[in-house]
Amino acid sequence: MTTIAKSLFEIAQHVSGKVIGDGRVVIRKVAPIEEAGTGDITFLANPRFRRFLSDCRATAIIVGPGIVKDAPDRAGQGYLEVAHPYLAFAQVLQLFVPSARLNRQISPLAHVDASATVETDVTVFPHVYIGERAKVGRGTALYPGVFLDRETWVGEDCVLHANVVVREGCRLGNRVILHAGVVIGSDGFGYAGEGDHRLKIPQVGSVVVEDDVEIGANTTVDRATLGRTVIGRGTKIDNLVQIAHNVIIGENSIIAAQAGIAGSTRIGKDVTLAGQAGVINHVTIGDGAKIGPQAGVVQSVAPGAVLSSALSAAPHHQWLKVMTLLPQLPKLWSTVRNLERRMSSVRKRGER
Repeated sequence: MTTIAKSLFEIAQHVSGKVIGDGRVVIRKVAPIEEAGTGDITFLANPRFRRFLSDCRATAIIVGPGIVKDAPDRAGQGYLEVAHPYLAFAQVLQLFVPSARLNRQISPLAHVDASATVETDVTVFPHVYIGERAKVGRGTALYPGVFLDRETWVGEDCVLHANVVVREGCRLGNRVILHAGVVIGSDGFGYAGEGDHRLKIPQVGSVVVEDDVEIGANTTVDRATLGRTVIGRGTKIDNLVQIAHNVIIGENSIIAAQAGIAGSTRIGKDVTLAGQAGVINHVTIGDGAKIGPQAGVVQSVAPGAVLSSALSAAPHHQWLKVMTLLPQLPKLWSTVRNLERRMSSVRKRGER
């Protein structure tokens, strides 16, 4: 592995930061603040953890504005002051841990249909299947076990990790990253009738994943019954998320692990769904809304709204009391309303 060495001054230029202390120190890798030592750079994103600074042995520390005002006490150490420490940390990590080098070749152990189109500089690992009339854009990497069904389109500079499935007729934009086990275009969950007479509704639509989307491991995106399921540009989706048929997700949204979105839901731009949030079908979530962990969305949500999550964990005996009282809430509410009306009548008589 190639060793990378940069002075703190060079790193500061890369992230548009300000050096406090010795900018000539040489950095060779990024490390956690508790483990960092000589030659390492680390970061402090939250001011609450300022106590770690006094014991940190890193050669350089990325900090936010105003965290440190003077040169470090230890010789050969420096600080890198930036507006957004976590963002700068990501930029530095990319600098020191570059992407894997690919051979830009098609393995003879891959199956590429004669009618498929594979552009230049594409890396195709063994045991990849590229189906009829499929298209793969320049610079894309397909890892072992990737399955591209007939008439799928994959854009430029995409990365599809092991065992990704893209079903027939689905479209991926440019710079899309799909982690291991992602399924794009599985059948939507649609049946008509009841009991022994349930009839599967053919799912004949497609999925469109726009540019710069990243989807975590074992997430599934169902194809539309008719029309398209759409994942908007720049959206980031965590592991183990279920997105049902005909869902539309706007640009730059964030969806955390184990969230579930039912069919024909519309999600706006810059929306956040926290872990295990659930959204019923045929509702709209407005731009910029934030849905807390384990929250159940049962009606449309206004733009910019913030919804709280489910009840936090509680001692078991307390939880039992709450569950015992829940069925009595309608009766208690009726009693309170009656008492309010009676008190109102008493006050009116007293005023006379």
